[in-house]
Amino acid sequence: MGDRKAARDTEFQSFVIGRWPRLLRTAFLLTGEQHAAEDLVQSTLEQVYVAWRRVGSAEDPEAYVRRVMINAHARKHRRRLREFLAPKDDSGLAREVPDTGDRIAQADDRDALLAALAQLPPRQREAVVLRYWEDLTETQTAEAMGCSVGAVKSNAAKGIAKLRAIPGLAEMVTQGGRSR
Repeated sequence: MGDRKAARDTEFQSFVIGRWPRLLRTAFLLTGEQHAAEDLVQSTLEQVYVAWRRVGSAEDPEAYVRRVMINAHARKHRRRLREFLAPKDDSGLAREVPDTGDRIAQADDRDALLAALAQLPPRQREAVVLRYWEDLTETQTAEAMGCSVGAVKSNAAKGIAKLRAIPGLAEMVTQGGRSR
């Protein structure tokens, strides 16, 4: 029995090492802050470890883990009806337009995108993050979110429409054809 447990632990450890960056990125996009993302991934992996025999033998263990993470994030929102992810209002500040190859400009762009994502309701944020950042198909996104493909399409479309309606974000994308 000890050998099987050791083999299972080794398999789980390999999974975590290989998938940690991607899981953390997804969690960060869902939560909007580094520490909350780390907590979300760690609590998800705690749940998954207990059931690793079943999870590890699943057809797509990463999809299973992602689903557990999204469910954990959704439960948090049911308990806490409102998230405070958006940064303090600094709309009165004048902004310079940086060069397109500027790493600081790219960081500013990332901050603007994260602030915009934080304004979306949780289900729309999940749909946008999984579809367009994680590049999952509609079917994979629906499985991860535990909903229908139609719900994914609706939430993603509404989320993208809200993102397009944010003036600062739209201007950032159209200024000089900056690349992502």
